Amino acid sequence: MSDPREERRSHGAPPVAFDLAASEFRVDRDRIAGSPFFARLGGVTQVVSASGSGLLHNRLTHSVKVAQVARAIAERLAAEYPSLIDALGGCDADVVEAAALAHDLGHPPFGHLGEQVLDRLARHRFALADGFEGNAQSFRIVTTTDVGGPSAVGLDLTAAVRAAMLKYPWTRLHHPEPHPRFMSEPPRGASEPSDAPGTGSGKFSAYVTELDDLEQARAPFEGRLADWQQTVEASVMDTADDIAYAIHDITDFHRIGVLQHAPVSAELGQWQSNAATLAWLSDEEVRRQERMPGRSLELLRRRMHEKDSWIVSDEAFHAAVARVRSELVDELLSTPFDGSVEAEQAVARFSMRWTSRLVEEMSVVDNPSTRSGHVLLGGEQWHEVQVLKFLHRKFVLLRPDLALHQRGQARLITNLVEALDQWLGDRFEADRLPRRLHDLVELAVTEYEALARSEPAVLVGATGEAPQGRDAVHALARGRAVIDFVSSLTDKQAVSLMDALSGRSAQPWSDAFVL
Repeated sequence: MSDPREERRSHGAPPVAFDLAASEFRVDRDRIAGSPFFARLGGVTQVVSASGSGLLHNRLTHSVKVAQVARAIAERLAAEYPSLIDALGGCDADVVEAAALAHDLGHPPFGHLGEQVLDRLARHRFALADGFEGNAQSFRIVTTTDVGGPSAVGLDLTAAVRAAMLKYPWTRLHHPEPHPRFMSEPPRGASEPSDAPGTGSGKFSAYVTELDDLEQARAPFEGRLADWQQTVEASVMDTADDIAYAIHDITDFHRIGVLQHAPVSAELGQWQSNAATLAWLSDEEVRRQERMPGRSLELLRRRMHEKDSWIVSDEAFHAAVARVRSELVDELLSTPFDGSVEAEQAVARFSMRWTSRLVEEMSVVDNPSTRSGHVLLGGEQWHEVQVLKFLHRKFVLLRPDLALHQRGQARLITNLVEALDQWLGDRFEADRLPRRLHDLVELAVTEYEALARSEPAVLVGATGEAPQGRDAVHALARGRAVIDFVSSLTDKQAVSLMDALSGRSAQPWSDAFVL
C-alpha cells in the first residue's frame, strides 16, 4: 500500500509567488480565507437574518468558530491516537482548519431555507438530477467556479483538504457504485428523503460535474477507508460543525430573547416527571399530544432509538436532559440577557464550558458504525448535543414568526431564479447579461456538453430520460448557471437584485450583484 502522505498533497498547485505560506496546507487555508466566496458569508444567514444587530452568528462567524473547534480537536486527537490516525490516512490540523473554513462556502442566501428552495427549483424547473445541495456547492466552488487559484479554475487545493470537505463523499444518485443509499444501514445523510422517494440521497458533497475531483481527492485513501466513509479530517470538521451549531446557535437566541426560560423548562421538566408514563404510550398517542410539554422530547428519544441504535442509551438520554436542564435552563436561561457584563460573562462561560467538555471527550475508533465517522463524541456528550439541537429546532426553527419571514424569502428566491432564467432566454438582451452570469453559463455549457458525450446517464433527472439534443443539454447548463449565480449572493444582494429586476428599486444602480 502506498504512503498516503505525499498523495494527500497531490492534485493541488504548489505554492506560487503570491502565496504567503510555504506549507501546501497553509496555502490552502490562505486561499480559502482570501476567497470572495468566503467574504460573502458575512452577509449570509446562519438561522435568521441578523439585521445588523451583531448579536447573531452569520455564516462567516459560524465558519470561523467551526475552524477554531476543529483545529483543537485535530491537535488533541493527533497527539492521543497517532498510530491509528496514520493508518486511516492522517489528521493534520491545517487541513482540518482549511476544510472547516470552506465547509459553508456554498450556502445560499437565507440559510437552509434558501438551500431547500434552490434544490426544488433545480430539480423541477431545470430538470437537474443533482438539484442543489450546500455541501456540493461548496465543493464546486473550490474546484470549479472560484478563480483564485493559479490555474483560475477553482482554488487548486490539495487532495487532503478537498477530501476533508466531503462530509458526504458521494453524489446524489450515481457514485460510488453501489450507491450508499442502498446499504442496509445507510450512512448519515445517504438515505432518500421520505417525502421524495426516487430523488437520491438527501445529503451529498459533490455534483456529477465535480465527480473527477471527488475521485481524485479520495484516491489517497483507497484501501484505508470505505468509499462512502469520511476521512478522519472530514469527520473532525463534521463533528466541530455539530458542536458549534448546537452551542452557538443556542446562545445566539438566548441573547436576543427568543429562547425563553419557561417553555424550555416545561418541555424538559415535564418529560423528566412523566418519562415512565410517556414510554408506554403509542407513537400515535404521543404525536396527538405533541403540543403538550414533554411529548416532543419523547418523540426525539424514540427517533434516536430508531436511527442510532448503535449509540443510544436511555440512561445517557436521561442524564443529558438533566445536565441541559441544570446548566442551560436553570443557570443560563433563568436570567434574561440584558447586555450587561454579567450577562455576557454567563454566555461566555456556558459556551466555553460546553465546548471544552465536548472536545475533551472525543475519540478515534477503528471500526465505527455506518452512521458515524471515525471521530466520535463521548456517549454522554453525543446525547447532550442531540438534546441541544432538539431545543434549537423546537423553540427556534419551528416558530410561526420565523415561518412568516421564510415564506417571503422562499418566494423572493423563486421569483429571482425565474426572472434570471427569463432574462437568459431573451435573445434581445443576451449581450447585456451580468458578466458573472454570462461566464457561469459558458462554464456550465462546456461541462454539460462533455458529460452528455461521455456519461449521459448521470444527467438523467426526474423524467427518467437523458437529455436529447444540444438544446436540452444547454437548458441544463443554463439552469446550473442560474443556480450557481443566485447561490453566490448575500441575503441583501438577493433582495436588491430582485427589487431591481422587478422595477421596485429607487436607485438606477444597486450594489454589485456579483463576487
